[in-house]
Amino acid sequence: MSFAKTLVLFALAGTAGAAQAQVDPSFASCAACHSTKAGENRLGPSLAGVVGRKKASVAGFNYSPAMKAQQGAWTAASLDAFLTAPTKAVPGTRMIFPGVPDAKKRAALIGYLKTLK
Repeated sequence: MSFAKTLVLFALAGTAGAAQAQVDPSFASCAACHSTKAGENRLGPSLAGVVGRKKASVAGFNYSPAMKAQQGAWTAASLDAFLTAPTKAVPGTRMIFPGVPDAKKRAALIGYLKTLK
């Protein structure tokens, strides 16, 4: 089993059953480090309202200098570029996730992120 899959299983095992039922399959990799609840930061910032939100703007989260230097808001296009290869899109990011190489999976993930108001 890969390290990333182990992290996801570990994170999901620690959540309540009701919370697990709400996790969209396209979000499973993200759930290891990110919450979908506003104001609830984990290893990564909350993803509630991420689409359309100014980059590096979640209160109480300590972003890397590389992420703080990013301009603009998270759009579907900027999320697609970032989720393809985070360390290429934002050199110096602290996000260790390798990315989602499959365009259909990224599109599904971004579609799910759009629902997180």
